[in-house]
Amino acid sequence: MATAAAFFDLDKTVIATSSATAFARPFLSGGLLTRRAVLRSAYAQATFLLGTADEGRTERLRLALSRTVTGWEVARVEELVQAHVDRAIRPVLHAEAVERIAAHHAAGEDVVIVSASAAELVRPIARLLGVDRVIATEMSVRDGRYTGEIDFYAYGPAKAVAMRALAQQEGYDLAASSAYTDSTTDAPMLAAVGHGYMVNPDRRLRRWAREQGWESLRFHTARHRADVRRQRTGAVVLVGVALAAIGVGAARRARR
Repeated sequence: MATAAAFFDLDKTVIATSSATAFARPFLSGGLLTRRAVLRSAYAQATFLLGTADEGRTERLRLALSRTVTGWEVARVEELVQAHVDRAIRPVLHAEAVERIAAHHAAGEDVVIVSASAAELVRPIARLLGVDRVIATEMSVRDGRYTGEIDFYAYGPAKAVAMRALAQQEGYDLAASSAYTDSTTDAPMLAAVGHGYMVNPDRRLRRWAREQGWESLRFHTARHRADVRRQRTGAVVLVGVALAAIGVGAARRARR
């Protein structure tokens, strides 16, 4: 007999930031990220954190991250993520998302994380949350290292395609299922289920959600609002550092 399931976007829905940002410090201290790479991807990360996750912002973030990880050893990434997942993720979890996940489990429903982030980041977070299934971006790997290419990008319509395939495999009734996201790019994901929820939408997205028949939710507690403010402040500082570095470089070139 078909059963309902609950599908959750990850970045800015279950957690208050992007998973790549959450693991930036371990990757930097672990020797994967260079300071130059941090500066190079700072703008894409900050615009994602500070604004609505529209198609342009998400695509810039994807390009920046795919360039950044080229040549990284997959085993080293998995080692660092596993070692730091609790410390990196637990402080930025939306408590309401955790409660919703627990409620769906209590109702006998599977919970699925559907994320454009790389599977190596998403799977340990899913284990931390006790989530049943994962749909995530699959990076191309050769000789144990990322090539910079993407085999499957779990983004936009591809999320809905993967959800339907998983539903057929696991026997989920999508008409009885739920989906949660903060992003307009995940409209196909919400349209694929009977119960769509727009998380933390601004005024424009709230109006759009009403037009589509999707409920708007606020995923915040006082502690997590403080976490979001710190993340946003960090993003602004990161952009400032990047712009300052660019300015210094331009001035040096001009002097030459």
